[in-house]
Amino acid sequence: MINCERAMMNGDLFGDYFGSLFALDMDILKQEGYMPLLDHFHPPLYPRHHWESFHSNWATRLADALTARLPPEFQVEEHSHLGINLEIDIATFAEDGELAETPRNGPPTQTKVLEVWTPPAADYTMPAVFPDTFEVRIFSTVNGLTLVGAIELISPGNKDRPEERRAFASKCASYLQQGVSLIMIDVVTNRRANLHNETMRMMANPQKEMADDIGLYAVAYRPVRRQDQAEIEVWSRPLAVGLPLPLLPLRLTGDLFVPVDFEATYQEACQRRRLA
Repeated sequence: MINCERAMMNGDLFGDYFGSLFALDMDILKQEGYMPLLDHFHPPLYPRHHWESFHSNWATRLADALTARLPPEFQVEEHSHLGINLEIDIATFAEDGELAETPRNGPPTQTKVLEVWTPPAADYTMPAVFPDTFEVRIFSTVNGLTLVGAIELISPGNKDRPEERRAFASKCASYLQQGVSLIMIDVVTNRRANLHNETMRMMANPQKEMADDIGLYAVAYRPVRRQDQAEIEVWSRPLAVGLPLPLLPLRLTGDLFVPVDFEATYQEACQRRRLA
């Protein structure tokens, strides 16, 4: 019997175990209690099962699993949308002559009305990119709501055009430069770009890039300062369709870590969508 859990914990799932696991039938892996990674971006799953729904579902499973493990001073929220949520540039107003109905318990309490102010025309406009977001955010509530960790589920849009890739890499680099721990996981099979490599180039660390032939992967990053030296610890795991997913560490504060079980949460997400 192949001990997948030990392999994932030790990081050698793609070393001595790779050939043996790859040769296993998916049914055998399921009998062992593991859910092999499926291809959510090509038939037969796609387009019958939309990847956007699955990504949102998986983010929720990850958030639920983390909430069950974390101390009460931490809060977890999933956040999913395509593009960015922007306010529509049209004022909302009541029609002339429209009167609000007086509540039965008396007139409403008077509140100060914000005076409308119109800014001057902008000096210029410029193109912008608002990347897709499928992420789980972990906050500390000790000193207000402070972001301490994020898990990014990469989407096809994040990998599509150069400007989309730069926008995603810029967001991840910004998290790390602010001391926020990060995990990115890429199970997108219909785009070839590597966003870990994009992020390393953004942070001027091209020597830390993955090999060009690694298309699917999960990477955990821990920003840390030791003796006035700023560093980022990295745990990197290649992925493959047909194989189980890894367990990766997410630092919360100091030396407090929580394990992120991508295999268990992925399995639950598949079961809830009747894919398992």
